[in-house]
Amino acid sequence: MAVAALAVAGWHVGPAATWLPAVRGALSPALDGRGDPRRVALTFDDGPDPDSTPYFLAALDRLSVRATFFVLGSRLERHPDLGRRMVAQGHELAVHGWHHERPWRPRPVRDAREVARAADAVRGVCGVQPLWYRPPYGILTGGRWAAARRAGLSPVLWSAWGRDWTARATPDSVLEEVTRTLRGGATVLLHDTDAQSAPGSWRAALGALPDLVAVCRTGGLTVGRLADHGLARF
Repeated sequence: MAVAALAVAGWHVGPAATWLPAVRGALSPALDGRGDPRRVALTFDDGPDPDSTPYFLAALDRLSVRATFFVLGSRLERHPDLGRRMVAQGHELAVHGWHHERPWRPRPVRDAREVARAADAVRGVCGVQPLWYRPPYGILTGGRWAAARRAGLSPVLWSAWGRDWTARATPDSVLEEVTRTLRGGATVLLHDTDAQSAPGSWRAALGALPDLVAVCRTGGLTVGRLADHGLARF
């Protein structure tokens, strides 16, 4: 019994080590979000949010940039018109789960049900097939990995982030943090809502966008969606 429990715990927790950039960078460039070295994939988590996402859509439109939004199925269900607007404007929707929860215990059946439900919501609301899955908090357990594969989704984390979820985040701090590890082929993680973050923190990510895109373009990098990033699916 003890051996079986340890085996289950290892299966559940083992893949979560990929939360560490050095681990996933060494083991799986695709999971790290490293694609075409001439491009940068811009991604946003936790939406859609009618109080903030439209500001991101307007800013991206002004910058002529299309991005990938990892949406929560429960939020997409509440704001379907916003999800359809995102797709109509050329953005890509991917799966972030149904709710934003930490995986304290193994729950493979529930993981499979909720990831599939979120993928079905993207298809049903927006009429598009999602390709990617990013687990809440970037914690990819064995159950979440299996759930993604069962739903036909490829897990993707990130290779640069802005730490834009904190109360102290500013446009300058977000830009500095992203560019600290930004390279050609990177996938950038930001948030288009403060639903899981410090109140108002989304404004830091929004304010950083123009300079971030300018830095990429000055370096000869095209900013766009994961679907256009040449990322291997697995």
